[in-house]
Amino acid sequence: MVESWVIVLGLLNLLLLVIGLVFILPRRWPSQVKGFSQDILRVHLPLLLLMVAVVVVHLIEVNYLDSFATALVGRDFTPLFQSIEDGAVRWLVQHWDPAVVTVCVYIYIGIYPFTLWFTPLFFILTNQQRALKTFVVGLLFVYAVALPFYLFFPVTNVYTYFHEPFALTTVIPSVGHFFYTTTTTNNCFPSLHVAMALLIAFSVSITKNRRYMTLTIASAVGVIFSVLYLGIHWITDVVGGIVLTTIVFLLVTRYIRGPHALTDR
Repeated sequence: MVESWVIVLGLLNLLLLVIGLVFILPRRWPSQVKGFSQDILRVHLPLLLLMVAVVVVHLIEVNYLDSFATALVGRDFTPLFQSIEDGAVRWLVQHWDPAVVTVCVYIYIGIYPFTLWFTPLFFILTNQQRALKTFVVGLLFVYAVALPFYLFFPVTNVYTYFHEPFALTTVIPSVGHFFYTTTTTNNCFPSLHVAMALLIAFSVSITKNRRYMTLTIASAVGVIFSVLYLGIHWITDVVGGIVLTTIVFLLVTRYIRGPHALTDR
């Protein structure tokens, strides 16, 4: 039987897709798609396969490698972060407002995942080769830098470290098992959610599509606030994600060039 939260998130993503196709994409995009079928195979498909490969490596790390690496390191670096921050994020968790928690949870597991899959689709449908290359290559380098930290610099998330409630399960009780197939309790530094949300916003800025730029910027701000308010990440994790993505984006955009096929809004 399909969980009710899966249906809700599916409907949310369907609604967002309709909004994206109607209000974000240029009005001429359906007629333009037919004109670059060869580009999809020659340029877009290899990039999409590279993106899928990064996702597969991440799932292998989470489900198979992380526990082995954590045992090998034999140390938890969380007290270092706690000594720097002195429980600032824990204070937020202890002053939760139920309505704000609910909004943050759906930003975290609804809006943000939508931008992850819709952004490559948006780039393909508008034939934004440079933006897609920037996004995928940026993803590759962000994860390449983050992976050694996840394996050999374990940092436990805030709510686990302080034995606080897990925000996602306070809103959606059965989501916990799914959540821990895509992450672990000590894959915290740098925050991949923050890094990816910013990479999406940076990459979309290349297209000059003002509507989608606004949405992705709002999503990035929402993700940063949510991971702190829900007690998922330390402030240091967030800063690490911001610095990592900013450096990677500046380096990648310096070398990647590509055509813009459609006039964006």
